[in-house]
Amino acid sequence: MTPEVRDRIEQIRHGNVPEGYIQTRSGIVPIEWTDACLGDVYTERKEPGNEDLPLLMVSIHSGVSDGEVDEDDLPKKVKRIEDKSQYKRAAKGDLVFNMMRAWQGAIGTVRTEGMVSPAYIVAEPNDMVDPLFMDYYMKTNRMVHTLYRQSYGVTDFRLRLYWDSFVPIQCVLPSVKEQKKIAEILTTQDKVIELEGRKIEEIKKAKQFFLSKMFPKKGQPVPEIRCKGFTDAWEQRKWSNTVDISTDMVDPKTGLYDELPHVAPGNIESFTGRLFDNVKLVKDENLISGKFRFSAGDIIYGKINPQLGKYVFAAFSGLTSADAYVLNAKNGIDQKFLYAVLQTKDFFDYSVSVSKRSGMPKINRDELNAYSFAAPSTAEQAKIGSFLLGIDNLITLHQRKLEEEKKKKKALMQLLLTGIVRV
Repeated sequence: MTPEVRDRIEQIRHGNVPEGYIQTRSGIVPIEWTDACLGDVYTERKEPGNEDLPLLMVSIHSGVSDGEVDEDDLPKKVKRIEDKSQYKRAAKGDLVFNMMRAWQGAIGTVRTEGMVSPAYIVAEPNDMVDPLFMDYYMKTNRMVHTLYRQSYGVTDFRLRLYWDSFVPIQCVLPSVKEQKKIAEILTTQDKVIELEGRKIEEIKKAKQFFLSKMFPKKGQPVPEIRCKGFTDAWEQRKWSNTVDISTDMVDPKTGLYDELPHVAPGNIESFTGRLFDNVKLVKDENLISGKFRFSAGDIIYGKINPQLGKYVFAAFSGLTSADAYVLNAKNGIDQKFLYAVLQTKDFFDYSVSVSKRSGMPKINRDELNAYSFAAPSTAEQAKIGSFLLGIDNLITLHQRKLEEEKKKKKALMQLLLTGIVRV
């Protein structure tokens, strides 16, 4: 970011109008931009759908779908209407929004002609706007907040954005030429984000492949893929003899555990071993009570709802809740190999089957201790565990890149769609 842009941001933040900018009802914007309302650039489209058009849906996360929505992907409360004439036609470039969820960001531009639910509003743009630009513009915090203020209902759950409330919403628009350039930049950034997301999914698929091939199938003495130099048969090992389940519950009265991070199953992303950014430090004595201590290198495994696959290889010391076990390998079992065992289909199927009981599913200590698994020599275990953990680290690296690219897009939208940075 150049010093000029930083200075401009600082001026606008303090309510001062920089040179070349003007104060409008929508805020401080470049003097060349046009102050308008959405009714100036959109007219409502009320054409019925037909049998040949795909059914589209708009999401608060991903905008308008680019093809037919599968029945299984529809929200539980939404069912297809057999009479397709009740749906509304949406042409490429139209802006559509869900009247009931527009205030949450369920608004976007149509990429492929289709039809949408009767609960949607379809708006046809004129030549004052570039449709792709408006797709980004309508998702800015300011516009989503305005959609919320213009929605009517007794509670948030019942809020609706009607056409008559949509029309007067204020907007400030650059020339169509500048709109197209801004949309091009943001679309390119979206492609970077999409590519990074695909990389992550491909690496995850590769990990699942290796997990299925590097552990023996039932009844087989060895797996399909072996580490180089190892040929011995694997041996069955009992969990009760090879895994220590910690009972080290902390005493809150000592005060030794203040300011330690607290990792509960809710802080762990399912099936990835990745921690969310919501890990907090424990300060309240009441919160420390009933917690187990863990150290870097320990394994935290969520015992509630094992079908969710909550496990993490700890990179730091902290506390975890009574909803999780702290696990450590012993008697010739490598710690990283144990972590890989938790991720196998065999362990998943076992944990789910034994945890089925009335109330909330939970796998208890006796059920864990009754589990057995195949293991090779300690040296081969170490290679397997390190290899699979290395894939996890690669996934984490790309996830960080993905988050950075998303932050970059957010910053670009803030700068470009407000005119703070010109193209």
